[in-house]
Amino acid sequence: MIDAHHHLWDLDAVSYPWLMAKGVERFFGDPSPIQRNYLIDEFRAEAGGQGFAASVHIQVGAESGWEEAKWVQSVADWAPDWPMAQVVFCDLTSKDLTDQLDAFQTLSTVRGVRQIVGRAPGEDAQTGTNALLDDPAFLAGLREAGRRGLSFDLQLIPELMEKTANILAQAPETQVALCHAGSPHDRSPLGLANWAEALKSLSGLDNVTCKLSGLGMFDHDWQAESFRAIVETVLGQFGADRVMFGSNFPVDKLYSDYPTLIAAYRALIPLEMHEQVFDNTARAFYGLPYN
Repeated sequence: MIDAHHHLWDLDAVSYPWLMAKGVERFFGDPSPIQRNYLIDEFRAEAGGQGFAASVHIQVGAESGWEEAKWVQSVADWAPDWPMAQVVFCDLTSKDLTDQLDAFQTLSTVRGVRQIVGRAPGEDAQTGTNALLDDPAFLAGLREAGRRGLSFDLQLIPELMEKTANILAQAPETQVALCHAGSPHDRSPLGLANWAEALKSLSGLDNVTCKLSGLGMFDHDWQAESFRAIVETVLGQFGADRVMFGSNFPVDKLYSDYPTLIAAYRALIPLEMHEQVFDNTARAFYGLPYN
């Protein structure tokens, strides 16, 4: 099985300003329990203990996307028996985008890029990341990534889905992975209904695949039943061949342990879809080797 969305960090090797900020509450809660190194051995013990044998590392706000990418490559080289692809941070609006992508593509693990469009309404209002959607250079960058065979990991909130879908429709060659099921932050019945309706704009695009990941960030006291409506909606709209599982560890480690998390998804996802959602979709999307 493949964990298609996780993070690692070595605070002695790479600088993560957001992670080391003291006393700063984030949209996902208090980060202090994870303000420490989270390395491949710890992750492998947690994921491997539940039957996982490969993974996809997603960029996580390093001061330098290039330094983070080189470090992740070194981790993958050190543990060749754990196949790991990576999605790097790159500002798709950069004037030197082609040079940056040329450099990233010298690393054998690089499969795609991520540039966060939206995290949560409160933080987005401060950071202004939503403005990417109004920048023509962002669409041009998406197209350039797709031309190179690189995917794009999309993190946003439901309020931005329709606008984003209009942009993605203009970059049909770029394969897109929707992180965290589109971050349904309002878990009220009305909030979930609005999310499910907005999600149709993305699920209707053939180049968009959805990750069941990070659902604990907006529901810290979750039970398996808490995720049922989200899981069923995602599977119903995308189909198992366009859905993949990701733990979002160690961020979601704030709310649960790995056995509890995977047990919930195993119970909620129909058995006949397990091989696709827990393995084949991610393997095909991120070009991980078949055993």
